[in-house]
Amino acid sequence: MSLTLSLDFQYTTSIEKLWSALTDSRKLAKWVANIHTGEAMDNDFKPVVGHRFQFRTQPSEYWDGIIDGEVLIVDAPNRVSYTWASGGEKHTVTWTLQDIGDGKVNLHLEQTGFANAQGLEGARYGWGKWCGELEKVLA
Repeated sequence: MSLTLSLDFQYTTSIEKLWSALTDSRKLAKWVANIHTGEAMDNDFKPVVGHRFQFRTQPSEYWDGIIDGEVLIVDAPNRVSYTWASGGEKHTVTWTLQDIGDGKVNLHLEQTGFANAQGLEGARYGWGKWCGELEKVLA
């Protein structure tokens, strides 16, 4: 059985600015950080279908500090999807952006492929923290 995480965040910004924060590797490094240390995670992400990338941080006794991915879908500025492989699990992350008017954009996250509820709840915590940082990047 595979579990799915589904979250929505609203930001006061333009869809283009939010798209850039999700797809520009320099901007990603400002909000996707090591959950435990707060250190930015280096990455070589490019919004190009088929591009293989990594997020890298200091390894710990529990984790090698590497997230491997491959870009699956790029539909600028509405949707981007990629694989997210770490700790022996491989998930699919899909971001959908929707302009909801009044200068606000809804960001929908769907992450599929969780083997257990513990992993899903860990991801819920991580994305919640990161999307709070994303709000600072957009300010």
